[in-house]
Amino acid sequence: MGLPSTYTNAHGSLGDFFSKIRDAQAPDKFTHQILKDLGFKSNNHRPFIPLMKALGFLTADGVPTKRYNDYRNHSLSKRVMGEAIKDAYSDLFLIKSNPKESDRDLIEGKFKSYHNVSDNVAKLMSKTFFSLLSLAELDFDEKKLQGEKVQKRVEEKVEAQKAPQSAQTPVSANGLGLHYNIQIHLPATKDVEVYNAIFKSLKEHLIE
Repeated sequence: MGLPSTYTNAHGSLGDFFSKIRDAQAPDKFTHQILKDLGFKSNNHRPFIPLMKALGFLTADGVPTKRYNDYRNHSLSKRVMGEAIKDAYSDLFLIKSNPKESDRDLIEGKFKSYHNVSDNVAKLMSKTFFSLLSLAELDFDEKKLQGEKVQKRVEEKVEAQKAPQSAQTPVSANGLGLHYNIQIHLPATKDVEVYNAIFKSLKEHLIE
């Protein structure tokens, strides 16, 4: 359970900010200089970094996580954000499974009582939450999401192992062909949908 205390006066810029980190290469470490380089130079933008840590996009040291990199996949970004919000703001989802604008007063009250803050601060915390919520998809199939993530990793591994072939001659001068041995390490899971996603990807990229 949890309810982050991080908020920003620049909550209206969160959509633009997350759009930019989705489209840019992930840095080795996300610093205030990176924030400025992306065009967010105001002191009101500085809370974006602790907010990303609360969402699980960065480690405590500011290093981008797997969630950060998953978010950079446009087809997954809304669902990844939904997953992040549900984890970070889990206490809110105990009172409303799918928060709406009509629930704003209830959510402000939760922030106020949980963190023992003023009405103004509670409003800013609520506005920050709703700005993030506008970037998220909450009604998603978690098994399907995990399967898509695994499929993406398999595709990346397959492409990485296929890449060296372009630098080699397929057939040598004496007519001998080259043989490639591609190994896929399957994840430990009992979810058959994950394996279905893996074998589907192998079929599409290697057999067809």
